[in-house]
Amino acid sequence: MKWTEVTVSTSNEAVEAVSNILMEAGASGVKIDDALDYQNLKPDRYGEIIDLDTIPHITSGAQISAYYPETVFVPEILPTIKQRVSQLTEFGLDPQPNDVSMADLSDEDWATAWKKYYHPVRVTRYLTIVPSWEDYQVQQPGELVLRLDPGRAFGTGTHPTTKLCLQALETVINGGEHLIDVGTGSGILSIAAKAMGVGDVEAYDLDDIAVASAQTNLDLNPVAKDIHVAANDLLVGIDTQADIIVANILAEIIIPLVPQARQNLKRGGYFITSGIIDDKFQLVLDTIKQAGFQITQHTQMGDWHGIIAYLPTDED
Repeated sequence: MKWTEVTVSTSNEAVEAVSNILMEAGASGVKIDDALDYQNLKPDRYGEIIDLDTIPHITSGAQISAYYPETVFVPEILPTIKQRVSQLTEFGLDPQPNDVSMADLSDEDWATAWKKYYHPVRVTRYLTIVPSWEDYQVQQPGELVLRLDPGRAFGTGTHPTTKLCLQALETVINGGEHLIDVGTGSGILSIAAKAMGVGDVEAYDLDDIAVASAQTNLDLNPVAKDIHVAANDLLVGIDTQADIIVANILAEIIIPLVPQARQNLKRGGYFITSGIIDDKFQLVLDTIKQAGFQITQHTQMGDWHGIIAYLPTDED
């Protein structure tokens, strides 16, 4: 089969939104090249994972490549894609430079195009994300390996917003908790939570493609075999009382989630959010506080913010 590759050059902050636009336009999968992911490969306090000079990479912004089968007449949908990306400014996201290009690929090219860019990455002190095809050996005691196949739609799991959530989970998890992952995407947060000792995990995403992607990744990690993953609109209709609710989604979606999280969280539980850019941080922070949460930690990577909020008990 012949495929058409559509590539959008954009900003780091618009990666997830642009990916969603491309998938909604009928793409069968996307490849994400984010300069911030390559920065994460540089030596840091966790040690060097890979020599950055050995792989080709972009140095700024991001490129999202989407793949359309020959049954889709791509020139017809390109103007709509570019228009929808431009409209992201209405949601506080900068999509520039918003350059769109297209190229023909074979089925084999599409299946392997992104693999050369994806390598094991240490994302926290204890967590290392490893592509499903890599033979990786644990480097230190206590290291937890999370297997991930990013080939469908959801990147490498190393975006700053994901790292902020993973670090927050390391902070609050004691073991045995009930956790809800809202907007699960690749499923990486749910998998990590199970690896860190959480008991029951429910993972939800509005998009059926995300649910399928998450299930693929759950199947790669035996520790995640009993995670419940399903399509759902945030927490609408969910009546679970959880110890931890985590959501790595855009600020505009976090706002309506806050009262739902308040209803589905046990007293003494934690609400972890990320995906919040600079100019939306104060709005999200105020909304969470007004719902009765106490802010226990605020973290930041570049323009992205993460929040750990605590729901007080009657004794607090």
